[in-house]
Order: sequence, then C-alpha cells, then structure tokens
Amino acid sequence: MTMGRIIFYEDRNFQGRSYETGQDCPELTSYLSRCNSCRVENGLFVVYEKPNFMGRQILVRRGEYPDSQHLMGVSASDCIKSCRMVPMHRGPFRMRVYERENFGGQMHELTEDCDNMMNRYRMSDFQSCNVMDGHWMLYEQPNYRGGMLYLWPGEYRNLRELGWSNVLKFNSFKRIMDSC
Repeated sequence: MTMGRIIFYEDRNFQGRSYETGQDCPELTSYLSRCNSCRVENGLFVVYEKPNFMGRQILVRRGEYPDSQHLMGVSASDCIKSCRMVPMHRGPFRMRVYERENFGGQMHELTEDCDNMMNRYRMSDFQSCNVMDGHWMLYEQPNYRGGMLYLWPGEYRNLRELGWSNVLKFNSFKRIMDSC
C-alpha cells in the first residue's frame, strides 16, 4: 500500500524552507513560519486554514499547488496551518444522515454520492451523522461546490461544531474513493 506524501513550502511557487510529511500534522507552524504552497507526491490530504484541523478545508490530490491563497479560496497569506492524510478505503461506503443534532429527526442511510440533498431525499440539510464505512466529503452547495467538510468513520452529533462555522448547511456529499 502506497503511503501519502505532501511537501509544504514557506513561499509561493515551492520556494523557501520545506516540510515533508505522510501523516496528520495539527500545527504546520511547528516546522515552518508560514505555508504558501504545497506539492502532493502521492495520496490524498485535507489541508486546513487553521491549526488543529479547523477552519476552511480542501481536499488535495497528487499535484502541485503553487499558491495557497488560490487553493484555499481566501485572500489571507500563509493560510495552510494543518493537514490530515486521508487513508485509502477499500470496501463499502455507508453513512446515516439526520435532520437534527444528536441523531434526531428524519434519517437516511447513504451508500452513494449525492449531488443534491433536496432533490434526492427531500431534505434541505442535515445536522448530524454516523459514518459507518468509508471517508466522505460534505459540501455546502449542490453539485459538490462551496465549503467542504471531511468526515471519517465515527459519530458526529453536531456538524456545526466541527471547526467551520461559516457553513450553515450541507447540500451534497461525495465518497472519497481514490488515493492519488
């Protein structure tokens, strides 16, 4: 099994000091004074604009990201502060989504991607979920657009408390199926 590898650089266009990792890193400023570009050698990672896997996040695949400002979609400099490796998952995908916090209200069990919650399930949003199998990316807008939230197996009693309060609703979701 190929492990992931990502290299962070202090300056844009892969310049300045660098830090390489193949695992979760809750605080990149422990290794670099700032992070303005990155290169994914292999694997999948979620990069975050704040330490401890908080704030705006984006899934990055193998490739080069010469400017973190454009990658993260914000104008602040040195905005990548932490990263999480997404492990490869082989097998079924299964998640239960609930209309309200603490697994309350209407529930749907999902095994496939959904580009529009309202059209498919007549739910305009969900506020808690239980990920039984696989890794998922939630999106604030239909058709996998807008802010993202990465989820791995576990219970999530309140999605609003997971570090990005700007997202008020989740309207689509996608299984994370590849590792490169």
